[in-house]
Amino acid sequence: MGKIKFNRYYKHFGYISAILIIISLCFLFFKGLNYGVDFKGGTLIEIRIETSEHSVSKVRDVFSKTNLPNLTVKNFGNDKDYIIKFQKQNLNDPEFIGNLKNIVSKSFPNINFRRVENVGPKISSELLKSGIIAISLSLAAMLFYIWIRFEWQFSLGAIIALFHDIIITLGIFSFLSLEINLSIVAAVLTIVGYSMNDTVVIFDRVRDNLRKYIDLNIFDLSNQSINETLSRTILTSVTTLLALLSIFFLGGEILRGFSFAMILGVIIGTYSSIYIANPILVKLKVDHYTVVKKEEEEKN
Repeated sequence: MGKIKFNRYYKHFGYISAILIIISLCFLFFKGLNYGVDFKGGTLIEIRIETSEHSVSKVRDVFSKTNLPNLTVKNFGNDKDYIIKFQKQNLNDPEFIGNLKNIVSKSFPNINFRRVENVGPKISSELLKSGIIAISLSLAAMLFYIWIRFEWQFSLGAIIALFHDIIITLGIFSFLSLEINLSIVAAVLTIVGYSMNDTVVIFDRVRDNLRKYIDLNIFDLSNQSINETLSRTILTSVTTLLALLSIFFLGGEILRGFSFAMILGVIIGTYSSIYIANPILVKLKVDHYTVVKKEEEEKN
């Protein structure tokens, strides 16, 4: 038997996960997500202030005087660089940026507008639609893959764990009002792959043990399988987290949202592989005959 009794806490963590999902859905439904310029449309400006006293609050105050809607100001890279975002499209107004420079230069004489990007409402809606399609297709592909490789009970457990990971991650982003942009979509897709990989490793050991220990029930067998793959799970999760924490603290503001989403995904994905996917196998009473029947069908 496994040294750590993970199966003792299946029910307790199941309740905790259910509560977290309900809370996350409430935030997503009532508060919603804070879509960035990529999805809402607007303008992004990268500036550098070489001299004079400046700070995020001072830069925000200066730009606020220009009455820009939904203005956000963030420091990134070094203390001289800032990202300015606001929900206003000025593709047909070539004088807008010039006028903005003249106004801001009065407070910051040595300001350099390094980058200006505009995203129109049509493009942003297409990007949002493409992001949703990408996540949906990835979930469908994962479901199909597990269904072919394992029995349907394993497939159901894996897909429920994936939905669990994505809903809670997005719920946390909604609660903290963190910006959702294209990099977050990329992070969610990466989370799907990471979580599925972790789940498949444990499922593969469960299936092997179902062949090996005919008389062992799934409740105890799942616990043994988790313990047998635990060293691999810990090593993979810890090394991944170390890299992500380095990006989060040292990668600058642009990569902070992406790395934070990935950190959440690794932690929640590792948790769900143990306390969501495996308890579903126990609930569905997967046994030795389930695996044998699947193998016989494949041979025939």
